[in-house]
Amino acid sequence: MPRLFTALEIPQDVAVSLSLLRGGLPSARWIDPENYHLTLRFIGDVEPRLADEVVAALDRIERRSFRLTLSGLGAFGNKKPHSVHAEVAASPDLNALQAEIERACKRLGLPADQRKFVPHVTLARLKNAKPSDVAHYLALRGGFRSRDFRIERFGLFSSRDSVGGGPYVLEEAFGLRRHEDFVPATPLAYAPLVTDFG
Repeated sequence: MPRLFTALEIPQDVAVSLSLLRGGLPSARWIDPENYHLTLRFIGDVEPRLADEVVAALDRIERRSFRLTLSGLGAFGNKKPHSVHAEVAASPDLNALQAEIERACKRLGLPADQRKFVPHVTLARLKNAKPSDVAHYLALRGGFRSRDFRIERFGLFSSRDSVGGGPYVLEEAFGLRRHEDFVPATPLAYAPLVTDFG
């Protein structure tokens, strides 16, 4: 049974800019650009019937599309770093979507994810990396910033048995409602038009 998780896809041009960060870090196993993603919720191995219920629950989520920016790099595992990633600029819309997916999963009886949601895009997995090497890598490339991009859907993905890093398969996609970025005009106080022909 494949492992399931929900995630956001990374646009191809942003993935290309992330791929330019590869290299310069001993012991890194770099993720292939086509497998870059932003995990929203890990679901795990589930039976087909429950997988169908997950799809139905996710399909009921109604949220608007929004924009994201990747900004900065980081690492997980302070004294024993195990991965490096691109960080995500603060986004209330992203957090709200993730929280709604979490609620939908809990309603189906799936165990809560014990890890706090820290949005990121994994770039490499590390094995026996020296903290000093990771710190040096982050110091050189930490100023990374992507263009901002619109999130118009999220997906339910599966991963086959592997050490991690793909390949990932998009099983279902769930659209977000499109809306234009605008600020409603403030109503103006109109004075009556006065004409004086006298």
